[in-house]
Amino acid sequence: MAAATGMALPAEWIKTWEKSGKGEFLQLCRNLCEDTAVRGIQQALYELAYHVVKGNLKHDQACNVLNYVIEYRDDMPSILADVFCILDIETSCLEEKSKRDQFMQLVLACLYLVSDTILKERLDPDTLESLGLIKQSQQFNQKSVKIKTKLFYKQQKFNLLREENEGYAKLIAELGQDLSGSITSELILENIKSLIGCFNLDPNRVLDIILEVYECRPEYDEFFVPLIESYMYMCEPQTLCHILGFKFKFYQEPNGETPVSLYRVAAVLLQHNLIDLEDLYVHLLPGDNAILEDHKREIGEAKQIVRKLTMVVLSSEKTEEKEKEKEKEEEKTEKPPDNQKLGLLEAMLKIGDWQHAQSIMDQMPPFYATSHKSIAVALCQLLHVMIEPLYRRVGVPKGAKGTPVPALQNKRALKQVENFEDLRKEVFNMLCYLGPHLSHDPILFAKVVRLGKAFMKEYQSDGNKQDDKEKMELLFSCLLSITDQVLLPSLSLMDCNACMSEELWGMFKTFPYQYRYRLYGQWKNDTYNSHPLLVKVKAQTIDRAKYIMKRLTKENVKPSGRQIGKLSHSNPTILFDYILSQIQKYDNLITPVVDSLKYLTSLNYDVLAYCIIEALANPEKERMKHDDTTISSWLQSLASFCGAVFRKYPIELAGLLQYVANQLKAGKSFDLLILKEVVQKMAGIEITEEMTMEQLEAMTGGEQLKAEGGYFGQIRNTKKSSQRLKDALLDHDLALPLCLLMAQQRNGVIFQEGGEKHLKLVGKLYDQCHDTLVQFGGFLASNLSTEDYIKRVPSIDVLCNEFHTPHDAAFFLSRPMYAHHISSKYDELKKAEKGNKQQQKVHKYITSCELVMAPVHDAVISLHLPKVWDDISPQFYATFWSLTMYDLAVPHTSYEREVNKLRVQMKAIDDNQEMPPNKKKKEKERCTALQDKLLEEEKKQSEHVQRVLQRLKLEKDNWLLAKSTKNETITKFLQLCIFPRCIFSAIDAVYCARFVELVHQQKTPNFSTLLCYDRVFSDIIYTVASCTENEASRYGRFLCCMLETVTRWHSDRTIYEKECGNYPGFLTILRATGFDGGNKADQLDYENFRHVVHKWHYKLTKASVHCLETGEYTHIRNILIVLTKILPWYPKVVNLGQALERRVHKIYQEEKEKRPDLYALAMGYSGQLKSRKHCMVPENDFHHKDAPTGNAVPKAVQNGPGGGAGLPPSSLTINAAKLEESTAEETDKLKEKSQGAVKVINKAANTTPKVTTSNGNSSSNSKVVKEKEDKEKCGKEKEKEKKEKVPTATPEAKMLGKDGKEKPKEERTNKEDKARDTKEKTPKSDKEKEKAKRDEKLLKDEKSKIIVTNTESKTTIEKEREKEPSRERDVMKDMKTKENIRGGGGGGGEKAQVAGSLKSPVPRSDASDCEREQKRRKVDSHCSPSHSSTVKGLALLAQVPVVSENCASSRLISIHFQQDNLSELKESSAKHYVNHSVPTLSKSKEREVDKKDLDKSRERSREREKKEEKERKDRKRDHSNSDREVPQDSMKRRKEENGTTGSSKHSKSVSPSDSPRSNEKEKEKNKSKSSSKEKGDSIKVEKMEKSSSGSKKESRHDKEKSEKKEKRDSTGGKEEKKHHKSSDKHR
Repeated sequence: MAAATGMALPAEWIKTWEKSGKGEFLQLCRNLCEDTAVRGIQQALYELAYHVVKGNLKHDQACNVLNYVIEYRDDMPSILADVFCILDIETSCLEEKSKRDQFMQLVLACLYLVSDTILKERLDPDTLESLGLIKQSQQFNQKSVKIKTKLFYKQQKFNLLREENEGYAKLIAELGQDLSGSITSELILENIKSLIGCFNLDPNRVLDIILEVYECRPEYDEFFVPLIESYMYMCEPQTLCHILGFKFKFYQEPNGETPVSLYRVAAVLLQHNLIDLEDLYVHLLPGDNAILEDHKREIGEAKQIVRKLTMVVLSSEKTEEKEKEKEKEEEKTEKPPDNQKLGLLEAMLKIGDWQHAQSIMDQMPPFYATSHKSIAVALCQLLHVMIEPLYRRVGVPKGAKGTPVPALQNKRALKQVENFEDLRKEVFNMLCYLGPHLSHDPILFAKVVRLGKAFMKEYQSDGNKQDDKEKMELLFSCLLSITDQVLLPSLSLMDCNACMSEELWGMFKTFPYQYRYRLYGQWKNDTYNSHPLLVKVKAQTIDRAKYIMKRLTKENVKPSGRQIGKLSHSNPTILFDYILSQIQKYDNLITPVVDSLKYLTSLNYDVLAYCIIEALANPEKERMKHDDTTISSWLQSLASFCGAVFRKYPIELAGLLQYVANQLKAGKSFDLLILKEVVQKMAGIEITEEMTMEQLEAMTGGEQLKAEGGYFGQIRNTKKSSQRLKDALLDHDLALPLCLLMAQQRNGVIFQEGGEKHLKLVGKLYDQCHDTLVQFGGFLASNLSTEDYIKRVPSIDVLCNEFHTPHDAAFFLSRPMYAHHISSKYDELKKAEKGNKQQQKVHKYITSCELVMAPVHDAVISLHLPKVWDDISPQFYATFWSLTMYDLAVPHTSYEREVNKLRVQMKAIDDNQEMPPNKKKKEKERCTALQDKLLEEEKKQSEHVQRVLQRLKLEKDNWLLAKSTKNETITKFLQLCIFPRCIFSAIDAVYCARFVELVHQQKTPNFSTLLCYDRVFSDIIYTVASCTENEASRYGRFLCCMLETVTRWHSDRTIYEKECGNYPGFLTILRATGFDGGNKADQLDYENFRHVVHKWHYKLTKASVHCLETGEYTHIRNILIVLTKILPWYPKVVNLGQALERRVHKIYQEEKEKRPDLYALAMGYSGQLKSRKHCMVPENDFHHKDAPTGNAVPKAVQNGPGGGAGLPPSSLTINAAKLEESTAEETDKLKEKSQGAVKVINKAANTTPKVTTSNGNSSSNSKVVKEKEDKEKCGKEKEKEKKEKVPTATPEAKMLGKDGKEKPKEERTNKEDKARDTKEKTPKSDKEKEKAKRDEKLLKDEKSKIIVTNTESKTTIEKEREKEPSRERDVMKDMKTKENIRGGGGGGGEKAQVAGSLKSPVPRSDASDCEREQKRRKVDSHCSPSHSSTVKGLALLAQVPVVSENCASSRLISIHFQQDNLSELKESSAKHYVNHSVPTLSKSKEREVDKKDLDKSRERSREREKKEEKERKDRKRDHSNSDREVPQDSMKRRKEENGTTGSSKHSKSVSPSDSPRSNEKEKEKNKSKSSSKEKGDSIKVEKMEKSSSGSKKESRHDKEKSEKKEKRDSTGGKEEKKHHKSSDKHR
């Protein structure tokens, strides 16, 4: 058997066939036949036959064996026939004929074993023909076909109803009977079978009739579906599909309409899988290609509509276009061909077969199916059913009932969703297929949105596990996708449905603004391009928006607003985009647009916020105008719109604020304009430089006063909007970051952003950044609660050191915190100890201040270098920066003004008869409440100010330590406190001025008020030049307040005596130590103070003229702004005013075409200046030129170590006026002493002839008389004084001093003697002190003698003038020199360039009034009347160098100034000499006279020195009582000379008036003289300074300096001689 399984007939059996093979084969066959299966025997027989075919076995042998085998089974012939059949097929395919023959012989041999019938059935007809069993194979084939046809196809079946009407009638009756009873589909099926058999009905036609009846009875799904299913077992599978296909085909005629019932039957059969969709789909029309073409055509039409709407069509073309459109519409109204695929899809959706419906939709373009309303509605209906259970559970609002949606009866339909996870899996997918066409069902829209809200509520609750959180995140992202793809596009297609918009906002407001804005961005920029319908809607919206905006005005805001509202409910992004584009072009639309937006929904307001940010961030728009100097108007318009819209409507601010913060982070400050506008409009906090002083005063009061009187517009009802702004800032933690970013960005504007930008724009951006910081900081201070503020603002050292906030901004932010802290501590202490006495309250307040400020005092130490705290204490620094105007003074007048306004208002309300009583009552109540608030606030502030002043009184002694010098103290105070803060804000500018006044009033030790004011007024050029426009305005306010104080003191002696007379701030002794008891003699008296004020006015004029003449835009603009601000108090002197007027006139003539903004400023200032002319006074009325009598002379100044570098400029000049009382007597006496002094004067004239200014020249002819008088009188005295004084300029120049003529000759000799003495006695400072006292007595004595010779001097003058015309010219030159040097031409004084002298530089004559009158007449005969009045006051402008307040100048600076600027000064004087010349002599005469003068002056000076030495020693013994006077004289000269410390670089442009000059030849001569003498005289100045510094106690440092100077002096003398020689050669 083993062999049998592998091969039935092994080869060995064949070989031994006769012996044993045959027997074994028969045994095998016997065994195989016992098995019921025929496969084994078939194989054995097949192998036997195959051996015969191959020729291995003879057919006889095989036939013999088969004869035995045939008996083993009954069906063996059939089995054998099957074997022959297989062999027949195999051998017929073989090419070897021998094998075929062998097969044929075998079959022939076995014919008797198998019947012919079986063989005919099994074998091929050709084989049968070969075997002789049939005659012809072809005939046999035909016959078999006929038989088969007769058997299988020629049946008695009836296809048509008429052929067998009875059978079909019975069939229809069977199917149409009442099915409600116990009739089942099985029973009916049996009956149908019987009918088919009985009446020979066609089974296919029966199936067709079953479907027809089912169409008519769709409610019996449960009967018909099983019936058809059972029936299909009898049919081929494709039959049903073909029948349905034929049905659909029938309706595909041009006018055919497929019935809905057929769609439904097909859908149900598909749902029950009785047919395949693929099989049926091919029978349906139209084809997929046709659908795609249709979709493309729709998109093309939509784009065509858009083009038409955007095109400008002329009226003639419009009618033609309209006719064409009508024709096209008529064509379209023709019925579209039936779309069977969509019909089937609708039916599927209705029965809930989503699976098949989805597969049909997938074969169409996106949203093509749902763009047909019926499909969309069907899908919406299915969705209603799907979400019903979940919606009922979580979505139904409280109190709402709603109509429940019944579930589908179809068991095979989708399950309804019970939770959010099912919602995501089933419903969200269906919604995505629906897309924008959810708009067809607003109710479903609302349901989906409410489910979204419910989900967000669950999502935002924290109690979820990690797995749940992941699911929730996935759900949230799906919800966002649905919102983007379905909800927002659907809203666009809804017709102005405000309720849907609000419903959607209910869900949107739970999203963070970042997600919302992303959605709006997609909606605006992507969604409208995704679908033809949306493309059309966008175009129609823009068209409608254009229509509305063209007609929008202030008058029709309401109707236009309603139209905008309607349009915005559906398509807000498109509408707002257009509106904003119009606002950017036309800023006059802002107000009507803002008013018209009141009909918007909350969602629309949010979209508007997004659209604004998108418009602001538009990268294609330039933020600067083409001139690159101003911010673009579109940005300004948008900013203004932002402010108005955010204030008026409840729009969320977070996005806008974050945008501004991000821009600042990126180093862009343009968009701060938005923040500025928003804060201004929402919080009512204005930042403007145009505030009046009344407004500014109101700003120093409480919050109520600020709101009532501090702003231009009465911005009311800001409480809600400012609360919204505050909440937005706190919720998103943007309050402090915005402050810090702005503070840092101020410098970023200049150093990072500035770059290539125009300076004007950089200034504007800086101002904008700064103003916004001030405004924003003010908003936070007034709106944040104490806790909120303190929690967010770090300490001052952290702000400055870690956040790198500039100090002024850091204190600005911290200031409210300190005030909050102090007030809360104070309240705590009051509650703890209940005592109402004022003293107790003050004590508690001071305690609370100490507690709060102590850490601040420690913190500020790290802000500056340790040496800073040597002069001012951290306590003083912190006090200055932590206080505000609210703390220093109560604006009583402002409170009064506002209360009076309210009273007037109340009276007007009473008088108004038309106002209804209710309204009257309300208005009156409002006014009364306001009035009470204001009065209460005033009382509260008064108490507060009293407490603060008490605190300051206690603190003041520790404020200024002055470990170095008072000058250093003032420098630090100005540098670290006043200057940074005075330009921070307008109110800070006022504060700085008031604080200086307060420090003075408090009698603060070591604080020199005089020095402080002097430093402020002296050199304002660099300060002004480095300001931005707004800073210049604030600096102007500061100067104005400072001038106001000074002017008040200047105006009345009693006020001065009361407020300054006995105050340490007006001490003329500027020691490092404090006030030592108020010795009246050490105070600056009233008249001298007036001189000083004049000097300040003069300095301001000089600086102003310089700035105006630079030609620099910034200089001119800023000085005009400053001048406009200080106009109430300056100019007060006629000639200074005229000088300014001329310069300003020149500016507006030059700048009219070039720089219109400068022209406008200059015109404005000029007009105001002219209107104030009546307030100006002549110089004599402003300060008396004649010296006051009877003043005690204070001690000379020694200021700390060295008396030099640390010496304050004012110390050199304060007592300048004291010498005036004795000048008349001295003049006559000195005249007697030496006629030779004239030569010395000439020498002085030769030394610096080029250092001339208009002042010297304006009165050149009139002064000739005076000069001669001087020459005769002043020789010896001046030589002496050279040694006595500490001059800062050439002594010859200073001898003219205040009066411009009578400085005694003695003074010079005294100077020289003193200098010599100093050389000898430098170490012996006590002796020198005694000597100085004796000199003072000597001078007093001389004064008494001089009176007698006064009349004699006049006659001498006249004689001299007749005899010596050449000397007259020299004298004139001499006078010019002195005037110039006095005004700024001389050598290097200590710190003179830092602040200038306090001494008024205008020359004052001490001659009698009649004599002065004569001289004036002479001046008038030579110079134009328009110039003569201004000349005196402005003489010095051209010479004083401009140096910033904080820089220290060495003694040599001014020497270099002289030498470097000779050529410039020459040009300057040359310009002014042209028009006014003085009679001159021939060149040869001039040279002779000059040479003689030089020789004589040298001889006489030597004789005089010897003579004076003797006289001085004699006088020392006689005059021991007047030990103060001479040092005061020397101090006076020092002051005067301080004004001459260097020739101005800008002499050419600064000279403030034109006046007579000498001719060109004289100019050339002056030039040569100046070059030869300049150097020697400068060095002499140093020598004299040195000798004088020994007149009081000196440190070793002083002595060393003196020795060095004397060495230099000796070399200077030699150089002087050389210069004389060279000048002679030149002549």
